[in-house]
Amino acid sequence: MKKGPNSSFHSVFSIQNSEFRRRLPAHVAIIMDGNRRWATSRGLAAVMGHDKAARDVIEPIIDRAIQLGIKFLTFWAFSTENWKRDQAEIKALMGIFREGLKKFGSRLNEKGIKLNIVGEMNKFPEDIRKQSEHYMEISRNNKKITVSFALNYGGRDEILRAIRKLIANVQRSTFNVQDLSEETFGQFLDTAGIPDPDLIIRTGGDLRLSGYFPWQSVYSELYFTKTLWPDFTPKELDKALKDYAGRERRFGGNKK
Repeated sequence: MKKGPNSSFHSVFSIQNSEFRRRLPAHVAIIMDGNRRWATSRGLAAVMGHDKAARDVIEPIIDRAIQLGIKFLTFWAFSTENWKRDQAEIKALMGIFREGLKKFGSRLNEKGIKLNIVGEMNKFPEDIRKQSEHYMEISRNNKKITVSFALNYGGRDEILRAIRKLIANVQRSTFNVQDLSEETFGQFLDTAGIPDPDLIIRTGGDLRLSGYFPWQSVYSELYFTKTLWPDFTPKELDKALKDYAGRERRFGGNKK
């Protein structure tokens, strides 16, 4: 885990401190890892870890982010590689997504949360796609926080799809290739309109991004914790945010 330049900073930094709040990230992205290990360690079926996470973990993290004034929060819920898992587990995951949308979709909208999906949804069952589209539509004008769920998401897949969109726009003469820049390319990514993540958190102990936001993460701060996702609480989020607040971000330039 990367440490900030001043280790004493963390010991005196209160979560209520105004300086802490000034240093908060605008966008936190989370790799929710460890659900299956959490279940296995308790002698449970793997799906019970996913169920625990969906039922008890995500909404309190969203509520804490709202309380602190974080404006963008992204959860990686299902990767392009996850389709390789056992079919029974995939079927159970689809059931959890379906139930989660039904249970939490309206409530999150009532809290003023804008819901968003990144990733390619075409492989998901039609009812899940339609539910997702419904909640994105009814929440599109909400301003409190934008919560995105990365579903059937892979970073390389996203970039390839963005290139195809760009080519299609060039062929339709709606985009001039001479105007291509980092900023204009971003409009073809799934995260168009959303700032790059300032902080990426990975739970579960692995020290890699596994293809999460390769374009967007070039200057993201990384925070790795051994805490399994079903055990990740708002207090664990506070730890990550305090660690982030103690870092000096220079974006390739000199320290000011």
